[in-house]
Amino acid sequence: MSGPETTTLDLSISGMTCAGCVSRVENAIRQTPGVAEAAVNLLAGSAQVRLSAEGDPEAVAEAIRKAGYEARPRRHVHGHDHGPTDEASRLAEVAGLKRDTLVAALATAPLFAMEMGGHLLPGLHHWLFGLIGEGGWRWISLALAALVMFGPGLRFFRTGVPNLLRLTPEMNALVALGTGAAFLYSVVVVVAPQLLPAGSRHVYFEAAAVIVTLILLGRLLEAQAKGRTGAAIRRLMTLRPKSARVVREGAEVEIGVDEVKAGDVVAVRPGERVAVDGLVIEGGSFVDESMITGEPVPVEKTPGAQVTGGTLNTTGAFRFRAEKVGADTMLAQIVRMVEEAQAGKLPVQAMVDRVTGWFVPAVIVTAALAFAAWLLLAPAPALALAVAHAVAVLIVACPCAMGLATPTSIMVGTGRAAELGVLFRRGEALQALRGVRAVAFDKTGTLTLGRPALTDLEPVAGVAAEDLLALVAAVERSSEHPIARAIVAAADERRAPVLEVERFETRTGLGAEGVVSGRRVQVGAAGYMRELGLDVAPLQATADRLAGQARTSVFAAFDGRLAGLLAVADPIKPGAAEGIAALRAQGVTVAMITGDSALTARAVADAVGVDEVVAEALPAGKVAAIEALRRRFGPLAFVGDGVNDAPALAAADVGLAMGAGTDVAIESAEVVLMRDDVRAVAAAVALSRAVMRNIGQNLAWAFGYNILLIPLAAGALYPAFGLSLSPVFAAAAMALSSVSVVANALRLHAFQPPKGVSA
Repeated sequence: MSGPETTTLDLSISGMTCAGCVSRVENAIRQTPGVAEAAVNLLAGSAQVRLSAEGDPEAVAEAIRKAGYEARPRRHVHGHDHGPTDEASRLAEVAGLKRDTLVAALATAPLFAMEMGGHLLPGLHHWLFGLIGEGGWRWISLALAALVMFGPGLRFFRTGVPNLLRLTPEMNALVALGTGAAFLYSVVVVVAPQLLPAGSRHVYFEAAAVIVTLILLGRLLEAQAKGRTGAAIRRLMTLRPKSARVVREGAEVEIGVDEVKAGDVVAVRPGERVAVDGLVIEGGSFVDESMITGEPVPVEKTPGAQVTGGTLNTTGAFRFRAEKVGADTMLAQIVRMVEEAQAGKLPVQAMVDRVTGWFVPAVIVTAALAFAAWLLLAPAPALALAVAHAVAVLIVACPCAMGLATPTSIMVGTGRAAELGVLFRRGEALQALRGVRAVAFDKTGTLTLGRPALTDLEPVAGVAAEDLLALVAAVERSSEHPIARAIVAAADERRAPVLEVERFETRTGLGAEGVVSGRRVQVGAAGYMRELGLDVAPLQATADRLAGQARTSVFAAFDGRLAGLLAVADPIKPGAAEGIAALRAQGVTVAMITGDSALTARAVADAVGVDEVVAEALPAGKVAAIEALRRRFGPLAFVGDGVNDAPALAAADVGLAMGAGTDVAIESAEVVLMRDDVRAVAAAVALSRAVMRNIGQNLAWAFGYNILLIPLAAGALYPAFGLSLSPVFAAAAMALSSVSVVANALRLHAFQPPKGVSA
């Protein structure tokens, strides 16, 4: 995490095509004075650079340019940042690839048709050669191949050749070497055939053109598929309305959403989206907040309720006072968090980077060895065979799939998580959460609602429950005690009559009393009743049972007679038991760490199915409890929502903050749960595991593909099995590998939380 003495520089990098490019750009950045840390993302085409006080952003950009790539400040899609975004750049890239692929395909089609047609219809060659001669067709082939090579294919040479000269080869260098060798060899055959042995005068114009066309097609499919990986962020941004109606001098005026200022009164009609974050001051409605929380049920909004920009007003109309606008809105913060997580680098990527750092040079060496082996050991025409196998090795081994394996899964996974109301503030949390063996919860506000509520109403014979609640609430309205507020809230919710109290008095530590509708009402603990000379035995068994359920009992007396019992507790959140059951089903041990009493903690733990309980823990004690649980169970995540949870969130291997919690708790956590629901924790763990499984599949495919096909392309299997790989099929396989990795990552769009865990 960045300290106060550092700044973060966000850059867009153009020209990166493979994992080798990522390694080269990172090395160039890290060697720049003043750079504390750098993470480069191939899929997003971005770099996050942490600079110390003496760091110079321009020096970083210059280092990237010297490495052969272009850098510019990154344009985000949130807040007030106007101008072209990276999405516009991506669309321009796709359009350019479509144009180049079409041109290459049109020029390649005659070459491919003649080559394949000659195999299928032997008479085709004789007919064409009889018409224009073999030499004439070769000159036409040269022209068509040159159009492909120096038109659409020029992009490979512009980047690849300079990198070859710098001795830092990457994917473009491999393509340039492979297609360039095939094309130049064929040009020599056409222009100066006497320089080559008679048996080696084969042309590879169609191979060079088809390779360029297939690789361009692969890049086009890859770019289009990569565009879908950021679909979640783009969907979020479409929720931001373009305009808002603000109240100015008593009238509603429509202005651009970026012109809304904190303090403005904003009017919202049915069917409209809330423009910015604020507080309802007039009217009421039900608002669909699923884009923030993942919860599909609309939430009632009345004066005093918070509303969030981008959420959808469904039925009524209301006005609210704007509090957070522009880049400070919840929607902008969500987008920023997802972008930062997607730009981050997982620890597993470090292994990939180390491998790809030497992979491309190793491929060039392998191609050179294959060329030498075929030239020295193969029967005539050995030179043609040597060229073909060297080109096949160079083309099939482009490390595109390696570079895409991790970032594609991260981008799709974090986007899907945002749709489910789970925000990974740092990408590393994706990998860390997969490995947790225990999850510890705070109790108050996390497993429980965090506010007392009336749970039981037990009148004695002859007293109506409605009268018991109304009379006790009349006395408690004059008290500030949390239990009193819970009883009053329950009376209001049940629409009990509001009665006036006279001669109200408090009994410190015991209770309160007053006269309501001519009746003397006394409310308090069992000790207060005994002090009044009343026997609580008729209700004692009930009180004892409720105490075992962590509920606090309050007794009431009317006119000197026991009237009944009311019980108050901090209710367990709906879905808490289901969420914990889903975690346990994933093999995770569930613990609860709380500052509350052991009796209350045990009652809550039994109700929700927690395995381990640590009670009466102060904030420092929570950290010690986390360390003790980690020693017993292994990597541990902590879930909390309050200021006193911040140390524990920071101490855990992964901290998860409930979105309804405090800013301090959220800032201390790696994962933010926008939905105040324990089931979201189980969804986050399951999603983390799904993403890491997906990354593992991608890496297995990317590395396995190269391990299997490089020997085949080099011809190592030809002496024993008669198997080899032509340059054309090598290009098709290389393109397929990249597209397959992206397609596999896109499956994460369909991720669903564990059974019983609603999203």
